[in-house]
Amino acid sequence: MTITEKILAAGSDKKKVAPGDFIECNVDIALANDVTAPLAISEFKKAGGKRVFDSEKIVLVPDHFCPNKDIKSAEQAKILRDFAKEQCLTHYYDVGRMGIEHALLPEEGVVLPGDVIIGADSHTCTYGALGAFATGVGSTDLAACMITGKVWFKVPATIKFIFNGKLNKWVTGKDLILYLIGDIGVDGANYKAMEFSGETLGKLSMSERFTICNMAIEAGGKAGIIPADKKTLDYVESRAERPYEIYENDRDAKYEKVIVYDCSKIEPVVALPPLPSNRRFVKDVKDIKIDQAVIGSCTNGRIEDLRLAASILKGRKVHPDVRTIIFPATQKIYLEALKEGLIEIFINSGCAVSTPTCGPCLGGHMGILAKGERAIATTNRNFTGRMGHPESEVYLSNPAVAAASAIAGKIALPE
Repeated sequence: MTITEKILAAGSDKKKVAPGDFIECNVDIALANDVTAPLAISEFKKAGGKRVFDSEKIVLVPDHFCPNKDIKSAEQAKILRDFAKEQCLTHYYDVGRMGIEHALLPEEGVVLPGDVIIGADSHTCTYGALGAFATGVGSTDLAACMITGKVWFKVPATIKFIFNGKLNKWVTGKDLILYLIGDIGVDGANYKAMEFSGETLGKLSMSERFTICNMAIEAGGKAGIIPADKKTLDYVESRAERPYEIYENDRDAKYEKVIVYDCSKIEPVVALPPLPSNRRFVKDVKDIKIDQAVIGSCTNGRIEDLRLAASILKGRKVHPDVRTIIFPATQKIYLEALKEGLIEIFINSGCAVSTPTCGPCLGGHMGILAKGERAIATTNRNFTGRMGHPESEVYLSNPAVAAASAIAGKIALPE
């Protein structure tokens, strides 16, 4: 079996599962946010739910419209707050303690290798970087899980993606996943487990691995997963709040297909609207002026991302026509950036620095685009109207390219 099949077999108390099997699986962590939890809570109560199956396994993080932008978002957040108190949830993170959920949970040791994790948010696949099976579900599926502790799956087939070769300058995990999505398309891995490996991937930091798994859904993937190695264990050992189990692929594991990439042929990438698959090398994109740069999100808001952006911005000013907004993904990341002097670099260069929030990524707040405006962003989606007006545009890149573009006033490579 593949690592994905082994995790799902263990979670469903079976010796073996195969692609296409329908299973009922025990869930280790079930997650929701201020957009998706209120509906799940409503359905939980409609179904007669009194107590959640395990108060330590339900995680609520109000991060999409928080700090609240209006009365409606405040009421949504209050539903989470009240439910967390009523159910005595261990893992509820309010403003001041919260971060963007998919950066916060690994940082806090809540999600771990070998887990089965569901979240009422499509980018739950991020946690696959830990060697876990993590996938997004609907709010009603989450409601059922909150009662039973279980969820049903069709076991996905696995596509293996192997990254070999030396990385070129300014190429990051974000570029690798954007290149891959451009290669196979936004439905190229529809309902497949996307397993990432190879000598180059093994050298990537945990931050970059989270970025790659985060965007598995942008290729239609049911989950992204990276087998745990020493870097994974080094990351989780000091954080893990409970025991965990490492799973490895069998030598005779069967894959639907195997795709190999030579990273020496990949250069910094930008995804043009309206899809993450619409990728180009930055060097081939000419004179696309921007009005806004967004550096942050669950995809690229970790400390390494901020360090990379700061290395470009240090001693320089952002273009006077460009609004540049920095979103540290968690409070700990914000504090670390402050201690390292990164916040000072950002402010001196003319950036605005925000408290952790999903913010403009989903057209939430703190950076909405007007008609005709363009943004370059380290976020994960550039669908029509994603960051505001339907006639605005979003271009996706890594933090170095976003910072260089903010300085140039147009999409550009770092000097």
